[in-house]
Amino acid sequence: MQLFKKTLAIFAATMILMPVAANAQYKLPRNHNKQHNELLASQKPMAADIKVANVLRYMSELSKPELPDQDEIYGEYWASQSVNPYVGVTIPEVKDLDVSGFYPPILGPVTSGFGYRPRFGRIHRGVDISLHIGDTIRAAFDGKVRLTRFEKKGYGYYVVIRHDNGMETVYGHLSKFIAKPDQRVKAGEPIALGGNTGRSTGPHLHFETRYYGLAINPQLIIDFENGVPIKDVFTFNKTSVEKSNLGRGRVAKKSTRAKSRATASRKKSSRKR
Repeated sequence: MQLFKKTLAIFAATMILMPVAANAQYKLPRNHNKQHNELLASQKPMAADIKVANVLRYMSELSKPELPDQDEIYGEYWASQSVNPYVGVTIPEVKDLDVSGFYPPILGPVTSGFGYRPRFGRIHRGVDISLHIGDTIRAAFDGKVRLTRFEKKGYGYYVVIRHDNGMETVYGHLSKFIAKPDQRVKAGEPIALGGNTGRSTGPHLHFETRYYGLAINPQLIIDFENGVPIKDVFTFNKTSVEKSNLGRGRVAKKSTRAKSRATASRKKSSRKR
């Protein structure tokens, strides 16, 4: 009987202690919370491994205007031997052009700007940059050489490059070609040597920027004093560019014709009365 009572007592004690033992088995150590917080503190967010410069570069790429199709750029009107191969082509009204990759064709002061020249009675469709004969002329943007020609009464020896952004640049009054037609060139790569050929009053580079054949004032795109683009993106506006290509002479003639027609119209009206 006593043995039975002892056995019963031991069993009861075991049943009481079992939950305690089970709880004790899964109880977290006292320093667990501290270790957990330290572990979280040592972890870096995913963005911490991405360099800020890379993010900015990526955002910059996204903000750039989409480049035209390269096959289209270097396929259409490529075989033309004219400085303007786009005669009769429909020109976009507005277009954003990426000019961020500009490289100065020559470092020097601008001696003559874009616009109408009363002395010669014609418009000057580029800028003149001072140089010494034999100075290296470089490509303004990445692109492909379309023409290397000679024009006795105009550009002299000149190069035309079509660029990835859809623009073309013209380099006139050269003394020697370095690049050849259909050659791919990078911005800053030598393409010719400066000179005083053609219709020139002294050694200089005549430099033009064109889009679909329309000459754009290069000083609206480039800060020549510092050799950098004014903005990474130049917005081409067909209407304003066409007006700038008319020149004061043609505008004056149109104005005179309009006045003559208005005067004639008034005279007819007075006669009828």
